[in-house]
Amino acid sequence: MVLFEVPTGVVADVWGRRASFLLGTVTLAASTGLYVLLWQVNGPFWQWAVVSLLLGLGFTFFSGAVEAWLVDALTATGYTGPLESVFARGQVISGTGMLAGSVAGGYIAQLTNLGVPFVLRAGVLLVMFVVALVLMRDIGFTPSRGAGPIGGTGPIDRVRNIAANSVRYGWRVPAVRYLMLAAPFTGGVSIYVFYALQPYLLDLWGDPQAYGIAGLAAAIVAGAQILGGLLTPQVARIFPRRTTALLVVEAIAAVAVLLIGLVTNFWAVIALIVVWALLFAAVTPVRQAYINGMIPSQQRATILSFDSLMSSSGGIAAQPVLGRVADVWGYPASYLISGVLSALALPFVAQARRQNAPADLRTTLPDPPPPTP
Repeated sequence: MVLFEVPTGVVADVWGRRASFLLGTVTLAASTGLYVLLWQVNGPFWQWAVVSLLLGLGFTFFSGAVEAWLVDALTATGYTGPLESVFARGQVISGTGMLAGSVAGGYIAQLTNLGVPFVLRAGVLLVMFVVALVLMRDIGFTPSRGAGPIGGTGPIDRVRNIAANSVRYGWRVPAVRYLMLAAPFTGGVSIYVFYALQPYLLDLWGDPQAYGIAGLAAAIVAGAQILGGLLTPQVARIFPRRTTALLVVEAIAAVAVLLIGLVTNFWAVIALIVVWALLFAAVTPVRQAYINGMIPSQQRATILSFDSLMSSSGGIAAQPVLGRVADVWGYPASYLISGVLSALALPFVAQARRQNAPADLRTTLPDPPPPTP
């Protein structure tokens, strides 16, 4: 994800969001099919690793492009409502799909075998490709074709111009930079918190074969994604400034993660997981609206991809360390450290708040602020 985020974001900004989406569906469908093939032939580990890299490539084609496509289309069609509401609706649909897919996938695998859900997934991706090919258009966005500050109009020059402008309008804008610097702590730690929930809950339950308990963690997160999306408009009303919402909600979420490590009662931990997942889901659309309000359309996909890269970078550093802590001292210790690491994002969010960016207050897309030298 870290390797491919920015290059695929540049693809979306140079050749279009639709092109990036189509490449993502094809890459994911092919790599999912290769997973099934390796499973059938008992492929060696290194082949699984290579195919997993291709899966990561496929997901990065979506990460910046889809969000950029949505925001540009909303702007071009005259949408004047709050961006949070739109992102929240998308999150509700995504959570519904995650919940339905998790349940259906497990049930189908139980009735057939582990390969069938993967085959069905590849088929769904191919259907998505056809639908996007026929219906999807880049509304409100014109791919970069002219010369930029670096000069030149060839494909390589256009890529270099997009990358340079992304630094100029992204990293060099203080509010955007501070938000990106917070991402490794919130995004990176949240990946570990989610994946460690299943074995930790099994430990608390006292039965390592209780796979229904493991599935409960995924169901809770999916359900929280749905409810969190429904709560996002209320969060936006309570906090006039988006950065205030980020500060308060992320602080409470960090405390919830700390308590997950301190409390040993199974049902109390379940309640804390619900609180953590619900808060994380409710504030994510607010963050999306804030960062999109500070970046220009022409570099939107690349900057969003770089933001995703920062989150993935935190995962690269945090997950092995936290996993090792869990091996040596147990899951509670790893959650305590996860809570502390999550709290380290708060000073960066506070710095972003001090910039008083127009996007912190406005509900629609403002003009991006000028970059600092």
